[in-house]
Amino acid sequence: MRVQATNSPGSFEVTTDATGVVGHAGAALLRELADRLGLTGALGWRGGQGRRRHPDATVLRDLAVVLADGGDCLSDLAVLRDQPALFGPVASTATAWRAVERTASDPDGLARLRAARADARARAWAAGGDPDVELLVVDADATLVLSHSDAKEGAAGTYKHTFGFAPLLAYLDRGQAPGEPLAGLLRPGNAPPGATGDLIELVDLAVAQLPTAGDERSVLVRSDSAGGSSKLAWHLRERGIGFTLGMQVDAHVREAIAAQPERAWTPAVNADGQPRDGAEVCELTGWVDLGNWPDQTRVICRREDAHPGAQLRFTDVDGHRFQVFLTDQADPDVARLELRHRQRARVEDRIRAAKATGLRNLPFDRWRRNAIWLELVLCAQDLTCWAQALLLDGQLAVAEPKALRYRLLHVAARIVRHAGRVILRLQASWPWAAELARAFARLRALPLRC
Repeated sequence: MRVQATNSPGSFEVTTDATGVVGHAGAALLRELADRLGLTGALGWRGGQGRRRHPDATVLRDLAVVLADGGDCLSDLAVLRDQPALFGPVASTATAWRAVERTASDPDGLARLRAARADARARAWAAGGDPDVELLVVDADATLVLSHSDAKEGAAGTYKHTFGFAPLLAYLDRGQAPGEPLAGLLRPGNAPPGATGDLIELVDLAVAQLPTAGDERSVLVRSDSAGGSSKLAWHLRERGIGFTLGMQVDAHVREAIAAQPERAWTPAVNADGQPRDGAEVCELTGWVDLGNWPDQTRVICRREDAHPGAQLRFTDVDGHRFQVFLTDQADPDVARLELRHRQRARVEDRIRAAKATGLRNLPFDRWRRNAIWLELVLCAQDLTCWAQALLLDGQLAVAEPKALRYRLLHVAARIVRHAGRVILRLQASWPWAAELARAFARLRALPLRC
């Protein structure tokens, strides 16, 4: 038997004498996109910035880029700072800390940061990033961010017997594409998921992010049963916003479900319009007391066969699981309404992406700084979303953060200077080199708004 010889893993030499090589070349795409859309300029609201070597606007922009690139703390700015040939001068960790503290200490700092995001969003949509949908759907949900130290202001025990924070987040649903972050609200770990006042504040912040110039599209807010509050529904009604909110299945609702004849149930549908196996829907309006809810509120229920091996609950009847929601939509097709409500599950993917973009940990000790950090996480997701909508095609336009980083943002390149020009040379054999070059070309075609 002959064994074919192979090179051993250590058969190459390692030297440190290369020049002109840079890593994370794709991150420059996001950095320039922030400038082109006017985000950097909008962040520079503080007077006297020109006297600083690193104005707060550029520091906050670079922090958002680092978070989009996979960083999760201030010191990760070194990824940009150690490559001045590509990124120019970048603030030190101490300078970045002071910029965050100045923004956090400013009474209007958080509001101005949100306003800067809204201004850049309007420009991104005007440049072609407007979601091609007839109805703008905003998903609201809570999540938990763990803390391993009780020295962080606001950290508290959670309902899952962990310790940390319980922020609320709102995303615009873009279908299969990554969701667009709209608003975030930092809360202590012991804040209830369904606090009506917090949900109302979150929804107002989210709607304020939506560009309104010439846009007559309706807005719909979705939430799970934690958001099933008549006060929230009335607030949305007063603002002319529709709702589809989860509802707790209590004894009264169970009686209404049990009273439905078999002919009242119709097949649920999947996103392609085909029947969903083992799932049916029916309308319970008229069987449930809705005296405290806005007029035209409807109650819709889905029953579904429990998956094999599932542990049945006492509320499960005849092996069925039940989900109930309330909505004020007038569509007579209850299966389509149920599908629209069920698709709110996409927000879990959006939150998972946020945790992969710096939200897995709130790095500061003070509440005000962590509130700024949360907004920078949303800003980082903004840049990623707009880059995918404006500059990328195919699978890259819907890629998860990890895939986008491995294929585009973290790519290495060589910087060459020739005839007064600076050229970023991508590796010819890299599978996504053409896509990255095309993205830069599309970026340069956008109007520059510093």
